[in-house]
Amino acid sequence: MNEVKRIEELRKLLEQYAIEYYVKDAPSVSDQEYDRLMQELIALENKHPEMKDPNSPSQRIIGAVLEGFEKVSHASQMLSLGNVFNREEIQDFVLRIQESVSNPEFVVECKYDGLAMALLYENGRFVRAVTRGDGFVGEDVSNNIRTIGSIPMYIDQLDPVEVRGEVYMPKKSFEELNQKQAEQGKPLFANPRNAAAGSIRQLDSSICAQRKLDAYWYYFQNASDFGIQTQEEALEAMEKLHFRVNPMRRVCRTTEQIWDFIQEIQKIRNTLPYEIDGMVIKLNSLADQQVLGSTAKAPRYATAYKFPAEEVQTRLKDITITVGRTGKITPNAVLEPVRVAGTTVSAASLHNEDMIAVKDLRIGDIVIVRKAGEIIPEVVSSVPSRRDGSQRPYHFPQSCPVCGSHLIRLEGEASHYCVNQDCPARVVESMIHFASRDAMDIDSLGDKKIEQLHDFGFLNSIEDIYYLKRHRQELLEKRGYQKKSVDHMLETIEDSKKQPLGVLLFGLGIRQVGKKAAMILAKHFGNMDALIQASQEELVAINDIGEITAQSILAFFKEEKNLHLIQVLKEQGLNMIQEKEEIRESRFTNKTVVLTGTLESYTRSEAKKILEAFGANVAGSVSKRTDLVIYGTAAGSKLEKARNLGVDLMSEEEFVQEVSHAQNN
Repeated sequence: MNEVKRIEELRKLLEQYAIEYYVKDAPSVSDQEYDRLMQELIALENKHPEMKDPNSPSQRIIGAVLEGFEKVSHASQMLSLGNVFNREEIQDFVLRIQESVSNPEFVVECKYDGLAMALLYENGRFVRAVTRGDGFVGEDVSNNIRTIGSIPMYIDQLDPVEVRGEVYMPKKSFEELNQKQAEQGKPLFANPRNAAAGSIRQLDSSICAQRKLDAYWYYFQNASDFGIQTQEEALEAMEKLHFRVNPMRRVCRTTEQIWDFIQEIQKIRNTLPYEIDGMVIKLNSLADQQVLGSTAKAPRYATAYKFPAEEVQTRLKDITITVGRTGKITPNAVLEPVRVAGTTVSAASLHNEDMIAVKDLRIGDIVIVRKAGEIIPEVVSSVPSRRDGSQRPYHFPQSCPVCGSHLIRLEGEASHYCVNQDCPARVVESMIHFASRDAMDIDSLGDKKIEQLHDFGFLNSIEDIYYLKRHRQELLEKRGYQKKSVDHMLETIEDSKKQPLGVLLFGLGIRQVGKKAAMILAKHFGNMDALIQASQEELVAINDIGEITAQSILAFFKEEKNLHLIQVLKEQGLNMIQEKEEIRESRFTNKTVVLTGTLESYTRSEAKKILEAFGANVAGSVSKRTDLVIYGTAAGSKLEKARNLGVDLMSEEEFVQEVSHAQNN
């Protein structure tokens, strides 16, 4: 047979065998036979370079190295989904659809914890894979997508086809990857989603190939071009084109049917070979989907039910103490490693002495652990019924575990503090905080780098960061410090001097002064000197600055050491002023406003920025000082509390109208 024809025949055969193996789970040839054919194909392609094809099955394993990812605009926006959290909110969603659609059907599918992706095919060939990005523009990651065996490179459809879905890392691949990371002394990935995202963004696709990713496809973007009328038909059409589509789905008509199916999946969730964090509920009719349309961010015809936090039991092996930048003492649970919501958890913060007492935690206890918001590990409680007499009560320390200074607990506070400002732990933590992204954003000074520079003796206080340039030559003599990286570090330190006063105030780590309070103080006083000279009366008169915060600010500026630090930073050229922002007058000006519920027209962050631009103070909770509560869908306890307190209410629709009116004026 002609060798060129043999190359084409081998490509078709290997593509067919890959579909059988990865998609249908029904291989018709042995691994040895597949490998033999692959080696034959590679040899022939090497012999005939004119036959090079990036979609060839051989390219899944050979890989390529890129310099970067090209930005690509999506043909239509890739939307995110709104969330519901209980049966009542699902009922509200169904009722809202029924107001616009007669006898609607819904398709309920798994919500994968992965990375959203769009695939484009033309003339039956794979053309491009693009990440979701910001919904409008993503990155071309085609080289890495080609390494995923279940994704077809050729389909039996010559017209353009775009499908969307989720690339994920199977649980088995995740465990193997982290085992390899541990063996090589590298940091472990936090969860399969992070691992998948990191793998897809590898410039060397051979690394991505080693990570063994997979994907499910759930959206046929141009289904109507093929006369497809429903979501279920679209899923079936994608299956016929050999895309991997999850059979674990159901067409439902009522809230009861939707809820029953969700409960079925939730029971088997932990046995699945991949992570899911909820279920997606979509209107089945594509025509009705078009009628309902979308908001700026999410479709009105679909929503995601998020599973409640998973709770598991494990053993509390010990309680250790860490010292923060303000001297705050934090007890931490050392746990017997346990898998929770997709990751292995071995530690959790216990916050303070009172929390240990309230939860009745003893060393050796069996405890209940969950992830708050599916992210942060949390010890919920002990399980007294599992005690066998070996458990030991925990006695909170009286002295700092790092410097030995006596700990104090201020009246009205739950936490203990080390008040020794020269405590080594406080020194390092204060510098880490100062350089962090939310503060001065010196990205070249990470936690480990600061600890290392402290060990070298170059960094012993915040002001030393700006004297680091004096040690350039010494740094170049240190192992791992090359000229390019050292100069970049010194350049980013120099750039940080331009940060506004609000950022600097937050970076100084004044107790009780968070990012928001720092910006409020900076905007109010305008410069550092005015703030230093402020009285308690002036501070308390500012919205959101209470008695305790005011006392903490005054105490900070009474310390000679802190005044010296500010003077040094001035001399080093750091910015000590905050440019005044022009406040546009509106109904929101000088009002304390609380946002609650799900907003469809804006993200929470966008709404907050709009309100602040109109001179509002956006608070996180409702109180007697609240002037206005703006509510979206699924608003809960905050809305109820506002009604009980007689606080003015504004719907999202009214908010949008008010913003439009204020902007036009």
